[in-house]
Amino acid sequence: MMSQWWAQIRAVIRLEMRKTFFAKRGLWVYLLALAPVALFMGHSIDMLRDRDRRQAIAAAHPVSSEALASIKQGMTPAEVIAKVGEPYAKNTVRRRTHERVVFRYTDGQSEVIFFFFDDELQGINWRELPNLAQDKLIFATAFQFFYLRLAIFFGCVGIFMNLFRGELIDKSLHFYLLAPIRREVLLVGKYLAGLTATVVIFTTSTALQLWALLWQYPSQVVHEYLQGPGWGHIGAYLGVTALACLGYGSIFLAAGLLFRNPIIPAAIVLLWESANLFLPAALKKISVIFYLQSMCPVVAPPGKDMPPPLALLISAAEPTPAALAVTGLLVLTAVVLVTAAVQARKLEINYGTD
Repeated sequence: MMSQWWAQIRAVIRLEMRKTFFAKRGLWVYLLALAPVALFMGHSIDMLRDRDRRQAIAAAHPVSSEALASIKQGMTPAEVIAKVGEPYAKNTVRRRTHERVVFRYTDGQSEVIFFFFDDELQGINWRELPNLAQDKLIFATAFQFFYLRLAIFFGCVGIFMNLFRGELIDKSLHFYLLAPIRREVLLVGKYLAGLTATVVIFTTSTALQLWALLWQYPSQVVHEYLQGPGWGHIGAYLGVTALACLGYGSIFLAAGLLFRNPIIPAAIVLLWESANLFLPAALKKISVIFYLQSMCPVVAPPGKDMPPPLALLISAAEPTPAALAVTGLLVLTAVVLVTAAVQARKLEINYGTD
């Protein structure tokens, strides 16, 4: 009997794969998945251009980092020029009450801006090129607060809710229900097809995002990172992406079966997951995002750019160990799929009302 069920599940997966990967109503999922890749690629290109610009300026107006560091507030423009030479760019703004002069220098890596008011240096601004440590934090923040909470979330909404609800809209689900196949087997086959599609799409996007982020760095820097924590970080991000598809996919597959309008439960889940930062520690654990964030290799600091009143509302909770987080997501998925299977056995089609 089990062999027959597995054969039927494989048959359902084969039928669903083409519809899942190439459905016209799901093309926006690819755009959602690839949007972060374009952003990180644009970031790398911008950093490479900025680095080349600084090095070209430094070649034409050479100045050492030590000389720039020796400049102190209170100096006059003439004293600064005597120490580090003419700036590569100079801007003067005259007001009725004062005159502001801005000098720009670069040593090829850092860009230093000096602000003079009435011939006195009153401000120094050092602008460093982003390094790999900063970019890892940028990636972690984008991954946890955009990719998991929005891109994968809505991608799973678009794919898993259509597995049953889409067939009801297209009035084609009865072909499956008339076949000699158990409803539970049909549900598992559809779920595995949706899971395969989302895992392939979103893990590929995750890998491309990391590649785009590292593209700007010299091969030696990338090699040292990969030989250190790099491969572990990549594996963790890919694993978290797959588990996000696993957990959210089961929830939205069940929503497509249990609710006539599954957008309402999807909105409720979105609000709950988005409010996770502000929930008490006990309630944080009743969500998918808490366990996903616990397994991320780099912690993204919440509240960095939040208004102070909102930042005060953030509550802290100890991350769940990876083994417990994976177990919890697997248990959640199993419970939701069993609930959906029970509903699938009671499913009756009335295209006039559905």
